[in-house]
Parts: sequence; structure tokens; C-alpha cells
Amino acid sequence: MPFQSFDLKPEITAGINACGYTAPTPIQRQTLPSALAGRDILGLAQTGTGKTAAFLLPILQRLQSGPRGRVRALIVAPTRELAEQINDSARELGRQTKLRTVTIYGGVGKGGQLQQLRQGAEIVIACPGRLLDHLDAKAMDLSRVEMLVLDEADQMFDMGFLPAIRRIMKYLPAERQNMLFSATMPQDIRGLANAILRDPVTVQIAHQKPAETVAQALFPVAKHLKPSLLLELMQRHDTGGRTLIFTRTKHGAKGLAKKLEKAGHSAAALQGNLSQNRRREVMDSFRTGKVRVLVATDIAARGIDVADISHVINFDMPETPEAYVHRIGRTGRAERSGQAFSFASRDEQDQVRAIERLLGKRLEQQQLDGFDYSAPVPQESESPTRPVRSGARPQSRPSARSGAGGPSSGRPRAPRSRAASSAASTFGLSPQRKANNNAHNANRAPRRTPTGNR
Repeated sequence: MPFQSFDLKPEITAGINACGYTAPTPIQRQTLPSALAGRDILGLAQTGTGKTAAFLLPILQRLQSGPRGRVRALIVAPTRELAEQINDSARELGRQTKLRTVTIYGGVGKGGQLQQLRQGAEIVIACPGRLLDHLDAKAMDLSRVEMLVLDEADQMFDMGFLPAIRRIMKYLPAERQNMLFSATMPQDIRGLANAILRDPVTVQIAHQKPAETVAQALFPVAKHLKPSLLLELMQRHDTGGRTLIFTRTKHGAKGLAKKLEKAGHSAAALQGNLSQNRRREVMDSFRTGKVRVLVATDIAARGIDVADISHVINFDMPETPEAYVHRIGRTGRAERSGQAFSFASRDEQDQVRAIERLLGKRLEQQQLDGFDYSAPVPQESESPTRPVRSGARPQSRPSARSGAGGPSSGRPRAPRSRAASSAASTFGLSPQRKANNNAHNANRAPRRTPTGNR
């Protein structure tokens, strides 16, 4: 079924041709007829299946007719990267429609966004938090929105945006077309879909199975050996294209990227603490190949749309089996082959079993020949320093020297005299500062003790 069979307007067909699309993907084939007819859509599909065009083409088709200069379509996405990706696709597909888009998200100033809104935009692509900021400030009007899209709804739920989504609904007119797309369908998202969608057409494209073009392998390994196994694996494998590595935390992503850079790899981290400009620089470098290895968290990776990712590596196992499918779906796209490697420590075996139940098969276990899986934990890792909480006083360690009253002395530490405390506090100070401190201490009232004044 070619795109011509959907009777799209010539300006939109021209955009499809300019993007190099030749035939619709399965989700596009099943979504477009109902969406173009104005039906509500519930789309369940893994990443890389063409969901973006599945909802953009009906929007462009409908908005090509009717008034201009006011917001008529709202697309809500969980991350800035995904919002920008959708915006890029909308501009490419709608190049000849003269429809205007604006992205709304945090991490950048509000002034530029408000200026674009005042100039008139028909399509708003927004993240929930900043969108609510504008709505609560009465800086934008959604009362004439005709089409609403919630993209990556499951991720918005994971990020705690569900209450924000419900608040946004109050600013929208009751009569509108709704489309909700999600890679997974937890119970809360099912409830949201029931509340928003009216008699929806459900489109489901193997949303719980990875593409057949992805080869999967599981590497059981102790947690402390994961970094060295990763470096050895990357040294032996000619990754060819780009490699996407997933960690559980922002701190882990940043630290692992530094290790890879020290080992000579062109690597960068994509995590939530980066400014928007820096995030955009990292993504552009990854797309163009300047950076060949990207280390990211699940949240930061939403919106990564790079065709030639050859390897996905789960440095940390995902929390849910659905997240595993979503992660490895970043490779093996557009009928290309890809490889997915997962490192699983002993305490991650529950996640492995859950993934295998979802897939209906065991993951092939592999070992790297010549790698020392019995290497002990490094000495410095056996008693890590505990971080001091913000605002808390760090606790001093008792001295272990003989006679100092520390743990090795076998007797309690004697209380320090005021003179000793004063000497310790003035160590390294200039003579004038010492004199000032001594004068101050001489004028202080004696401290009270449980037995009276000293």
C-alpha cells in the first residue's frame, strides 16, 4: 500500500517524497486511514516503527484547511530531545504546507517561546512542565485545539507527569481528536487512555517483542567487573556504526563516559543535568558521527532517532522487561541488523528472568574468551567513602594511631582541652589571625559541664 492510497494533499505528498519515504510502515498503514477520518487512536508499538509520521501526517492534512495563526494541534512529549525530533519531522514533512510549529520545554528561556507563539503557530510540541507554566500564566490559549497527541505516554508516567497531563486536559476543548501512543501499556496509562480517548481504534504492532533483526546476548558478570568487560568487549568488537550504552543513573552515565574517553573512545554522556544547548551538542555529535559512543539513561534516551546504531549495550539491566525491548529497539532499525549486549550481575537476575518471560525464550549467555571473571574487587572499592548529605555535618574519624584513643588503642579518647582545640583551629593561620583568635577565646565565658563550671 503506497502513501498515494491515502489521498493526502499534494503539499504533504511532496514532503513525504522529500523525506525519502517510499512505503508506509505497519503502524502507519494501520493508523492513517482511521486517523485521517478523525477517529481517536490508541497506538502500541516499540520505538523505531514510524509512530511520529503516523500522527503527524493526519495533523498536517487536517490543518492544511482552516484558519491559521492560532494553536490547533498540541503534541505532548516527555523529553526535550523527543520534542525537537518531532518538530524536525513536522517541518520536513510539512515544508510546503506553510504550517508553523513551536517547541515548548524547560531548560531554556521563556521569551523566545512566547515570541513564536505571538507570531502565530498552528502546531505546539511541548513537554508537560513548561507547557503548564505558560498555561498557568495565561501566556497561551489552547481553547481551539482540534487535535491532541500524547507521545511516549508510558515514559511520561515514569517521569511523574501523569498529574500534569490531567491538568493540561482542563485547558483543552471537549471536542477534539485524540491520539495516544505508547511503547508499553501499564495500568495507569490504560486508565488515562480510557479517560481521554473516545471509541478509539487500537493499533498494536508487536509492541512487546524486539525486531527480528536484533541479535541478543547476555553476559553474566560481577558488578565490579562491568567497566573492564565493557572496555574489553568494545576493543574486540568492530562496532562499525554507533554504540548506545544504557546506565541506570545520571552519575553512572557521566562516569562511564569518562572511562571510555580515557580508554581512547569517542564518547559522551546524555543525562538530565546537562543544559539544553549541551544536550543538543551531544546529540548532534552522535548523529554526525563525531561521537561514536553515547552513554545515556532511559529518560535521556527518549527522542534519540539515529538510524545506524549498530550496538546497544545494557551496562545496567533495565527495571522492567518493556524497557528492555524499548532499549534494544534503538538498533536493528529499517531492516538493518543490530546487536544488543546485556551485562547482568547476580543481583540483576530477577530482571533477566522477567525479560525472558516476556520474550518467551532464554537469552543466549556468552562469555568473553580470555577475560578474567574471577578478578577480586579493587581494594578502594571494598570500603567506599559515604557521601555527606547536603547540610549535614561530616563525622570525624577517630585516629587509629597507638595511644590516640582510636579503635586500635583499646581505650576511649580523652576529651580535648580548649587550648588544644584552639591550637588545632589556628593551625596554618597568620600570626595576626592567631592573636585575634586567642584574644577571642580568652574573653569567652567558660563552658557549662554536667558537673558544673570548669
